[in-house]
Amino acid sequence: MFSRLRKAISGLADAVVERVKTRELKEEELEPILEEFLLNLLESDVAYDVAQRVVDRVRERLVGRRVERKAQVEEIVRRSLREVLEEVFPPSPPDVVDEVIRTCKEGSGPYVIVFMGVNGTGKTTSIAKLAHLLQKKGVTPVIVAADTFRAGAQEQLETHARRLGVPIIKAKYGSDPASVAFDAIAFARRRNYCAVIVDTAGRMHTDSSLIEELRKIVRVTEPHLRILVVDSLTGNDAVEQASTFSEKVGVDGFFLTKTDADAKGGTAISVVAATGKPIVFIGTGQGYEDIRPFTLDWLVDKIIPREDGGQGGGK
Repeated sequence: MFSRLRKAISGLADAVVERVKTRELKEEELEPILEEFLLNLLESDVAYDVAQRVVDRVRERLVGRRVERKAQVEEIVRRSLREVLEEVFPPSPPDVVDEVIRTCKEGSGPYVIVFMGVNGTGKTTSIAKLAHLLQKKGVTPVIVAADTFRAGAQEQLETHARRLGVPIIKAKYGSDPASVAFDAIAFARRRNYCAVIVDTAGRMHTDSSLIEELRKIVRVTEPHLRILVVDSLTGNDAVEQASTFSEKVGVDGFFLTKTDADAKGGTAISVVAATGKPIVFIGTGQGYEDIRPFTLDWLVDKIIPREDGGQGGGK
């Protein structure tokens, strides 16, 4: 996971040690190394402005420093990158499960979550994972099949609902998706369900009619949380989707899927930098259990080599 990004960061320290001939790090010696580092970050799907910010910060920290050993260079690089990530990433949002439980206890529920995203990102599976996570915490959600556009979409979601043992609300294909979602929220309120998870049609961010449909769903449901599902393997496409959905519909956070198969790792940084919105969940596999709340510590642990030379821990 994220091996290319981790290799780029580790390679920077190695290059400084191997190529710089003086104990005092000089800018003219560092510049070709930093240029190579920038290219490596870009190849790891880090957005250009973020990559440039990382390089500039590392340059500020290294130029003029007296370095006695490789471990010192590695520590400077590690500390600099962490500081940049802390600048880029917004504060972590409140835990979604805790917010659902709090809303339920206050009697102001149900807590409504609308999922958005283009086809192929893993949106349906991500909804099932979140439903399973809520179940483990004692909350049974209502799943809403508001994708009345794509043939088979409701059946796919219904299969997950049946396996999980959670109620699902659906309607005929061609029905108004906003109406389906509205009725599902009313159902949840009558039956005292604490959470409603709304699936929407997987749409291209360039499809204006479907985007308008999605905006209507948001207006009608007034969700507590709008989650855009982003495939970590799609790189710059993910950044474009994140920017467009954020601008045209509004996004509160991201569900980053397929991180277990992502050898690059830059998408996680780039979608946040492009929108200023946090990653809320990450998908780490195909099973219902393969979901975890995102934290900056998790990302840092994955991409920044530890002092002992090993890879970061944490699942």
